Amino acid sequence: MTDAKNIENAIIRVSLGDREAFSLLYDATSAKLFGVCLRVLNDRAEAEDTLQEVFVKVWHKADQYKANGYSPMTWLITLTRNTAIDRLRSKKAVNVDIADVHDLSDGAPTPEADAIASSERQRLNNCLDELDADRSDAVRRAYLDGDSYKDLAARYDVPLNTMRTWLRRSLLTLKDCLSR
Repeated sequence: MTDAKNIENAIIRVSLGDREAFSLLYDATSAKLFGVCLRVLNDRAEAEDTLQEVFVKVWHKADQYKANGYSPMTWLITLTRNTAIDRLRSKKAVNVDIADVHDLSDGAPTPEADAIASSERQRLNNCLDELDADRSDAVRRAYLDGDSYKDLAARYDVPLNTMRTWLRRSLLTLKDCLSR
């Protein structure tokens, strides 16, 4: 069944769902079509997979074959070549150098880091609560809000050096509390 008329008849029968015709078509054309796949892909395993894909397409698209004077092998080879090229293109698109990929990681903390930070924040708040209210507020304003020593001294109506002493002693107390 290697002449064009027999192959054409097999394609027409395959379009009607004839499994025997499909088997005959495979036996008659698979070697040549495998050669096309292998030539395009240069990889035996990829060529075998592509050939299988081609014959699945033949089974589904046999009704699209038109007997218009062209060789049925031309239709089969074109289908095979296009499928192999598509596979080659998709393979190239997947193989991207890792150095060329932008960092897609989420910058947000992990759940574990979130839990640890929450625990540490709670410990720090508990230690701040152990300080006198004005000292605790001064530490929060100085180190969390960015208020200057001068602004804090004016706010609490104390000399600048007194404010420095408050903050220094408060930090030492916090250090002791956090180390427990």
